[in-house]
Amino acid sequence: MFVGYKLSLESDSFLEYRNYGNSDFESYKKNVEKELDLFINEDGDGSISGSKLQDNWFPEINADIFLSHSHADKEMAIALAGWLKDTFNLTTFIDSCVWGYADDLLKKIDNKYCKNQGESSYNYDLRNHSTSHVHMMLSTALTKMIDKTECVIFLNTPNSIENKDVINQTKSPWIFLELAMTELIRKTKPDRLNKSYYSEIQETKNMVIKYDVPTEHLYDLNIYDLDSWAEDYSRRYLKEHALDILYKKQTLITITNG
Repeated sequence: MFVGYKLSLESDSFLEYRNYGNSDFESYKKNVEKELDLFINEDGDGSISGSKLQDNWFPEINADIFLSHSHADKEMAIALAGWLKDTFNLTTFIDSCVWGYADDLLKKIDNKYCKNQGESSYNYDLRNHSTSHVHMMLSTALTKMIDKTECVIFLNTPNSIENKDVINQTKSPWIFLELAMTELIRKTKPDRLNKSYYSEIQETKNMVIKYDVPTEHLYDLNIYDLDSWAEDYSRRYLKEHALDILYKKQTLITITNG
């Protein structure tokens, strides 16, 4: 990750790109294995290979942008991803790509390992154990994707964060995790920005903890910024990386004659 943004949009923004974004979104969905038996270790103890299971159910995707959003804003996220692809040819990882896998995987594990004998109900302790494993796999997958992608965009809507007397709160543990990770994870400058004609003039903002949800370190974006970014990109098409143009508009980088 190099930089993160919090983006404020209206719910009907870019809806004409929803079908385009949805085709990309569907293509990311991996056909996960149906049987847990494929991940049983061969050493005879009946244990599940957690590493193989995670790699299969939560695969890493090559993307330029990690898009964090509320489940209620899924259609908006898909539409935005479609616009980013159509306008800049940027690939967006939509975090709900992997959210859905978690519940499916958990149900398969619980049905196989966590039911009370002879009953349709589940054992409370076994369910807690299985949930902790699946949620750890999910949180690890999300963190890896944030680290791997260059730019993180958080859809800052009332569905994601409730604004009450200046205190920002979210009901989603996954949004909290993702925003916390964008503050803590290493900041890696893209290789192309290490060339001599680039120089960084501003580091990522220091975090000032004032809210329950950390967003102060993210740069603000709105629909006007996106329109301006697209206009600038159309003038410099193929001459510069699309994200570099966005970074310069935020004075994250500048081009010198060096």
